[in-house]
Parts: sequence; C-alpha cells; structure tokens
Amino acid sequence: MFNGRRFSAAVFDMDGLLLDSERPIRDAWLRLSNQAGTPLTEADYLLTVGRNRQDSLMLLADKFGSREAAEAMYEAVDATLAPFQLKPGSLSLLQALKTRGVPCALASSTRHAEVLRRLAAAGVIEFFGPIHGGDQVARGKPHPDLFELAAASLGIDPASALVFEDSSVGARGALTAGMGVVLVPDLKQPDPAIAPQCLVLKSLVDVQPYLSSWF
Repeated sequence: MFNGRRFSAAVFDMDGLLLDSERPIRDAWLRLSNQAGTPLTEADYLLTVGRNRQDSLMLLADKFGSREAAEAMYEAVDATLAPFQLKPGSLSLLQALKTRGVPCALASSTRHAEVLRRLAAAGVIEFFGPIHGGDQVARGKPHPDLFELAAASLGIDPASALVFEDSSVGARGALTAGMGVVLVPDLKQPDPAIAPQCLVLKSLVDVQPYLSSWF
C-alpha cells in the first residue's frame, strides 16, 4: 500500500467512481443486445469494465458477430444514456481537494469528447485541470499509459500522484505507473492480486479522514 507517502496531486477515474454510470450503462447493454437478438450476459459486460472502447470492441466482436456490429451497439447504447448522477462523496471530495489547493486530473477509459460531456453534465468539470480519455493513448488500462499522460500533463512525477479508481483494471495501470491507489469498487469486487497494493474503501465518503495525511 502507501503508508506514510504524501502526494502532490490527485488523478481520478470517472465512470463508476465519480459518476454512477456503470449500472445504467450495463443495463442498456443488456437490454439493447437482447432486443437485437444477440444478448449479452452480465459476465460479458463486466469483462469491459475499466477498459477503453477499442479494447472493449475486441472483447465484444465475437459476441455480436463482427467488430462493426459491436461498434453499432456501442453507438446505440450511447444514444440512450441520460446524464449520470454523482456518486456519494464525489462532490465533497473534489471540493475538499480544491480547498487544499491539490491539483486534480482525470484519466478515464471513456472517449475524451464523451468524458468532457459527462463531466459538464454532472457539474464537476471545473474541478479538473488535465482531462484525458482512453482514445488519447495507444494502450488503454490496465497499461500505465493513461496515468503517465495525466502525470505529464500535471507536470509531476507519477509517484507523486494518488489515483482514485473503481476497477482493478485501472488500479493495475496506476500501480504500474508507480502511483498510489485508492480503490472504491463499484460493479466488480477487487482482484485479489491487486487489492493488497491499494487502500480499498467502500465509498468516496470514506476518503475525507485521510486527506490531511496524504496531501
């Protein structure tokens, strides 16, 4: 874990961490794929959690018969989604970090344009400096590229950043980059190989007591 380490910046994931989006997205995939006659199971969908669009398409192409069919389903799902609600503790944590003067970046597997749209709709885009999406790096999570990009945009060494993630896929990428990780699981329980290297919390509400020791 990272007992005793102090950090100069925070890097956040978005879906399933700040935004309560994983369940609505999952439900849309299951509903629309069933309507199309190519039903996904929840286990199928969970394979994509934390991964960028391109990597998810590779996983789903066989399920839908082709990459093009999977891409069409992606577009159909996106078209049905309403603005997402913030998860408990998200806003208060961002406000607390802003008060402390802690720079915040966002590193999401979601496409950059969609990241900007979702953050703006949720009213929290103002809390972030660098904002990056999964289409801005060659390799998505669990590779470290997206987190390294966020650190470079912040102008800091990756080891100086504390990452907040909900998926073990994302946590693995952040750990590989040398960052500290707070893992707040959403749909999937933590990977037993990853969890001991992170601080695992039930909610972002539980983060507040630690801030003075981290930043």
